[in-house]
Amino acid sequence: MSLVRRLEPAALAAAGALQTLAFVEPARAWWLPVLAIAALVWRLDRADRARRALWLGWCFGTGWLVAGTWWLFVSMHRYGGLPAPLAAAAVLALAASLSVYLAFAAAAYRRWRRGQPWRDAALFAALWLLAELARGVIFTGFPWVASGYSQVDAPLAALAPWVGVYGIGALLAFAAALLAGALAGAGGAALADGVPMRRRRSAVAAAAAVAVLALPGTVGPGEHTTPAGRIGVTLLQTNIAQDEKFAFDRMPETLAWLAQALSEARGPLVVAPETAVPLLPAQLEDFVPGYWPALRAAFADGRRAALVGVPLGDAERGYTNSVAGFGAAADYRYDKWHLVPFGEFVPPGFRWFTEMMDIPLGDFARGLREPPPFVALGQRIAPNICYEDLFGEELARRFRDPSRAPTLLANVSNIGWFGDTVAVPQHLHISRMRALELQRPMVRATNTGATAIIDHRGRVAAMLPPFTRGMLDGQVEGREGLTPYARWASRFGLWPLLVAAVGIALVAARPVRARAAT
Repeated sequence: MSLVRRLEPAALAAAGALQTLAFVEPARAWWLPVLAIAALVWRLDRADRARRALWLGWCFGTGWLVAGTWWLFVSMHRYGGLPAPLAAAAVLALAASLSVYLAFAAAAYRRWRRGQPWRDAALFAALWLLAELARGVIFTGFPWVASGYSQVDAPLAALAPWVGVYGIGALLAFAAALLAGALAGAGGAALADGVPMRRRRSAVAAAAAVAVLALPGTVGPGEHTTPAGRIGVTLLQTNIAQDEKFAFDRMPETLAWLAQALSEARGPLVVAPETAVPLLPAQLEDFVPGYWPALRAAFADGRRAALVGVPLGDAERGYTNSVAGFGAAADYRYDKWHLVPFGEFVPPGFRWFTEMMDIPLGDFARGLREPPPFVALGQRIAPNICYEDLFGEELARRFRDPSRAPTLLANVSNIGWFGDTVAVPQHLHISRMRALELQRPMVRATNTGATAIIDHRGRVAAMLPPFTRGMLDGQVEGREGLTPYARWASRFGLWPLLVAAVGIALVAARPVRARAAT
């Protein structure tokens, strides 16, 4: 076996890992995934068998996901008490299992490619899209570091209101595959009219790849929504270390600061993070008598409103990870629908794994699939909790009825589970993509960061420094109307992308008919 062949899997794993820089600093590194995916396609084109392609695709995906989600180690080891070797093995096992989708896509590409740059690029993009859809949906889905998120500051982001993050990822893969074909054919020697045919085709493919990546930015996303009034907001960042969040000796100080911040907030709309109140209201009454009624009373006159993260429920009906809404109208309640495996529910057969960790509040009930918005201060506010904003197709369901569609999105999160890691900026860019897709502003109130105000174009208007306690004041402009993405995703979910990917793959994989001899 040659040295190149031996080093190839490690090199592709490194390429997959390197591209994760674009999910942390997309404005500077959005081009990295283009080169990394092009390198993968280049090697797949040279794989001698589909089995080899499967192995290379798996190595690329595993390196990508380990580098993009290594912070899960922090939650399992530092805060969950899982021994370091087991926590590291769990991260590797998750990345390895989720990379199976890309591995099979790589094998299918190697088996079905036809040696024609445009058809092969379309085939690769369709299979890439199918792999990303599978990772984002199967077993509740885990689309963290889906390739489209790397483009939130790139020209391709202009297509977010049309095709969403998965569509952007498919176009990214298409451009990368064209680039790989262009580089592979640059050294050809076949002649046509005195010009090397292969080199001419390579130049056309390279130009097309650049056009796919650059032209959307020159056109822009367009304005699919209209202003629906401005509102002042105050976002709270509590900055409580995860190992102190449920410590009873810290609870009085934590609750006192929260009550004071809610009372003194200058914005008419105040948003507090996920489980900002870490106890059930019934427990609060035993711990700090009158605390919960006092919070409600502070917003009863209707001049201000608040969204506060708190666990709700009881042993009989089940507990929920929730957001309570206070205002002049009847109290509002949003219960998280998309729960985190192992953190908020235990998948069948994995009870033994969760019992090895010391993580409180580990088994919740689901909320409504299509919850109503929180109507307050002239806005329809749609809360979502933690990584629920990772699933744009689920947020889009709330836009099915345009007359009740949210004018403003509010994410409440606790990324304290993952410490001072790249999870903080990664989650910020995920929220920015949701704002781009739906052309709605997104306000983020978090425990440790990133607490931010994002406008309907996905731009960060204001942000608190992570890992500090404070209040962020600002203005948000609500929006009415639907983007094309909101229209089709609210009705059909991800099915249009799935059908398109299968159709393109079937057409691109058809055998090439030999030309009749003349």
